Amino acid sequence: MPARRFSIGLRVALAMLAMTVFVSGTCAAKVLHNFNPKGLDGNSPEAGVIFDAAGNLYGTTHVGGPNGHGTVFELIPNADGTWTEKVLYAFGNNLDGIFPLGGLIFDAAGNLYGTTSEGGPRTGGTVFELMPNADGTWTKRIILAFGRRQGGTGPTCTLIFDAAGNLYGTTGGGGTSGFGTVFELKPNGDSTWTELVLHNFRGGDLGFDPYAGVVFDAAGNLYGTTIDAGLNIGPGRVYELIPSGNRLWSFKILHKFKFDGHDGFIPFAGVTLDAPGNVYGTTYEGGSLGGGTAFELTPNADGTWMEKTLHNFKKNGKDGYILVGDLIFDDSGNLYGTTVLGGSDDQGIVFELTPSGEEAWTEKILHQFKNDGRDGREPWAGVIFDANVNLYGTTVAGGAHGGGTVFEVLR
Repeated sequence: MPARRFSIGLRVALAMLAMTVFVSGTCAAKVLHNFNPKGLDGNSPEAGVIFDAAGNLYGTTHVGGPNGHGTVFELIPNADGTWTEKVLYAFGNNLDGIFPLGGLIFDAAGNLYGTTSEGGPRTGGTVFELMPNADGTWTKRIILAFGRRQGGTGPTCTLIFDAAGNLYGTTGGGGTSGFGTVFELKPNGDSTWTELVLHNFRGGDLGFDPYAGVVFDAAGNLYGTTIDAGLNIGPGRVYELIPSGNRLWSFKILHKFKFDGHDGFIPFAGVTLDAPGNVYGTTYEGGSLGGGTAFELTPNADGTWMEKTLHNFKKNGKDGYILVGDLIFDDSGNLYGTTVLGGSDDQGIVFELTPSGEEAWTEKILHQFKNDGRDGREPWAGVIFDANVNLYGTTVAGGAHGGGTVFEVLR
């Protein structure tokens, strides 16, 4: 197993009988699938899951599977309320691309796209496509192989599409300065794709190492985060890329996180935008209570941005701490996310943040993962909704076999 980009601590694999429903916090959680490190289905899913139109779930596991290098999986709901897992692809040798850390995305034709953080023909990771066949199998092809420098290396992000069918993402390393890139992939119409590097991170005060991907606003600008800034690991940045014509993009720092005892720092997660264009995200640590923050950035008339901390998570606290996953909105303007640790048993939580006044937001714990690990432990990714506003996500550890879970939190 490769060394992860950061470490929460030693995990102990638990082999326990799975239960269907767990009541913890205020909502019940249901385990849809238990990953088995000794099986063929993969384990340690670090990214979240997505739905197709039929209600099936799709995701990736970082490791495991027949070759030990990770899998792409599908979960299919059964009439009796159980779910059946199907491995769509198991990553093989190094040339194939290995160890996917990011999630998946569909195109309009039902093809899946994702990234591997390592391997591939040029050893720097890949962007891959999975195409469904009539017999139920899937065919994989590499549409971009990252090298050691140009174009970036080590993508850990989930990709996004624009309206024209171009793909966008980030790499944590490589590029002209070796500090990572934001890239675009344009389809050529003949099954090939052309990469365009939109930005090369140069390190120092401008930030480097974009762990998460990017998102668009309504005007076509891109937003993202970097986890580093300065000579050593630093507090991180929130940035914007603005198209300026002739395939050029202007880079702008919206916020520089600070080690000041108040601001959060090291934003591993990406950002989420609301309808007016305010930017929301989380930080891994920091804030006034040391356990990370949920924050909002609001644009000012002079082009600057104002940061507001929505919630300070308490290190070693019951309300959760250590944030890695993205936030999502519901239709009422409430935010939802996960913490890797914290809660009653210090195994992580699913939470809701509700605006409760001009400045204040109230946290509600929807589910607390338990020390017995039966419903999973340590959710690194964020959550998604189904049509009934139930929440779905993954844990990297715990479950019946210790290899993590896919879970549902019932609302």
